[in-house]
Amino acid sequence: MLKKIFKRAPRTVSIPDTLWLQVVRQLPWYTWLQTAEQIQLRALTGQFLARKSISAAGGMQLTDTIRVSIATQACLPVLHLGLEYYQGWQEIIVYPGEFVVHSEETDEAGVVHEYFDLLAGEAWHSGPVVLSWDASDLGVLNPGFNVVLHEFAHKLDLRNGAADGVPLLKRTLHPGLSRKHWITNIQSCYADFKTRVEVIENSIPPDIDPTSEQADPYYEDLPLDAYAAEDISEFFAVCSEIFFMTPSQLLHNYPVMYQLLAEFYLQDPIARMRT
Repeated sequence: MLKKIFKRAPRTVSIPDTLWLQVVRQLPWYTWLQTAEQIQLRALTGQFLARKSISAAGGMQLTDTIRVSIATQACLPVLHLGLEYYQGWQEIIVYPGEFVVHSEETDEAGVVHEYFDLLAGEAWHSGPVVLSWDASDLGVLNPGFNVVLHEFAHKLDLRNGAADGVPLLKRTLHPGLSRKHWITNIQSCYADFKTRVEVIENSIPPDIDPTSEQADPYYEDLPLDAYAAEDISEFFAVCSEIFFMTPSQLLHNYPVMYQLLAEFYLQDPIARMRT
């Protein structure tokens, strides 16, 4: 059972050895970390669990294993950035499966359209991260797909105030990485990928919905999930997933994007894998 330990600073949660080992054995990227990083990740996870609330919704039954799994994955992107990058919000809400989100959109004529979307994850500005546990659990072992990493990448994007694919760049952490350099390069990579998706969509027969499962085979040769073309914020989140889960895939197809993420996250997964 998880227990909170109150120290001078910061407050933390003690994670039993058996529970920690049970969780990290399911995380393929964990073995790539150096011993010092593994120790640091465990400490950061304990601090995350003390600072953030993980609550259930939709009949979800939370366990300590689920809490630690989500927290550990959430802490990977900020391993060298620090939990300060997750400031300004408090809660993670976990559903057992996909959840319905209601949204409204006003068109140019002023007509309001209502939508009901079925989602596996969502990150709100200054609000909670919402996750489907089915998708989160699947993402642990599914190469290139990780809803926890995806949604927490959105949180890092939103840390700057807008979902624009540009995370907070600190001079103390990123002295050689300017905002202008970031924007120029991510926009170039995104434009290239968006063009590739549009070419595929134009090749799909008109009787097939480009967003349907029937169209999936047309997208198989893409280096990223086609959803990354939705907007530049999604491109950043999808690239972050790939960066941590299957880094060679990103390095091979978008080396500039890989280098950007390596400089931002202060991590180099490819170098880890080679040691």
